[in-house]
Amino acid sequence: MKFSVLQEELAHGLSIVSRAVSPRSTLPVLSNILVATDEGRLRLSATNLELGITSWINAKIEEEGSTTVPSRTFSDLVSTLPPDKTNITLNANTQTLNVQSGSLNTDIKCIDAQEFPPMPTPDQEPGVEINVKDLKEMIRQVVFAASKDEARPILTGVLVTAKEDELTLAAADGFRLSVRTANLSSPVEKPFKVVIPGRALSELARISEDGSEVVTMSLPPGRGQVIFRTKNSELISQLIEGTFPDYQQIIPKNYQTRTLISSSAFLKACKQAEIFAREGSLIAQINISPGNEDMEPGEVEISGQSEETGSSQSILDATIEGPDLIIAFNVRYLREVLDVIDTPNVVLETTKPTSPGVIRPVGEENFLHVIMPMHLGN
Repeated sequence: MKFSVLQEELAHGLSIVSRAVSPRSTLPVLSNILVATDEGRLRLSATNLELGITSWINAKIEEEGSTTVPSRTFSDLVSTLPPDKTNITLNANTQTLNVQSGSLNTDIKCIDAQEFPPMPTPDQEPGVEINVKDLKEMIRQVVFAASKDEARPILTGVLVTAKEDELTLAAADGFRLSVRTANLSSPVEKPFKVVIPGRALSELARISEDGSEVVTMSLPPGRGQVIFRTKNSELISQLIEGTFPDYQQIIPKNYQTRTLISSSAFLKACKQAEIFAREGSLIAQINISPGNEDMEPGEVEISGQSEETGSSQSILDATIEGPDLIIAFNVRYLREVLDVIDTPNVVLETTKPTSPGVIRPVGEENFLHVIMPMHLGN
């Protein structure tokens, strides 16, 4: 194998695939990145057997071939190279990769590509095409609500459902639920429902280049895998087996109090309350007070406190329909959902102090977030 490549292209490709490298594996080859020529381009692949990422980059190929190179050594070396052409040659007999750039001449010991796990290829049948911008926003608004607790693996994933021309992503950790829908450009041939690891979707959002207009999602029959393909990259992930909870039962069907409030003001007040609440049990008390007949506006007081560090109270104007209410939520959960809402205003729908609240962006019907209340004590 012999090729030349621009340092910038190579560094970019390595940054995409290196997140799938297995840092502590009993198989040494899983700590390596596959470097292979592929139809006039260079293919970089890494896998930890649960997640696999491939990136194709432009290169001038002089001789075909492949090998696997230690990920950390190669990535660190490439990051130090000058922004110029890099010449790379493989001695197949000794599995040594020679890297030449400027005054640098380096040899890296590699492992034969035959030992690298085979990367599945997408089936020829068409997959589901999803707009890149929509998909990245969907992932951003949902994946943060997935559980980090491996004790319930199904909740560490995101439920992805496609039916007719609608795609839905849902994530829940037992204390909150995020649901986001989007329209597909063309209906799916047959409905599907799969659970994809939250980490895999986070990586997909990271590697989906804005230069690609669509991501193609395919589910090879019988493999228990999902494959996402963009213009220059591919991500393969194992699916999570099991039954995702029926989240529709968690979403309240009605409410008693509807509070319309500025998104940015609400977020800022939650951040201020969290400074103190994080020292204790992360409780933010929300005191909702409707206006009166004298046309006084409604108010929402958001407060957080700690016995050791003090307390914070913010009073915000709001448009409130329904009775007054005092309810408490995990302030970090509030802050995290408000962080992913881009509309100027949000609505908080509440019923009673012991019932879940629902947060919706005003003007967008495709997103909702359910958050369980916390106990205030006395």
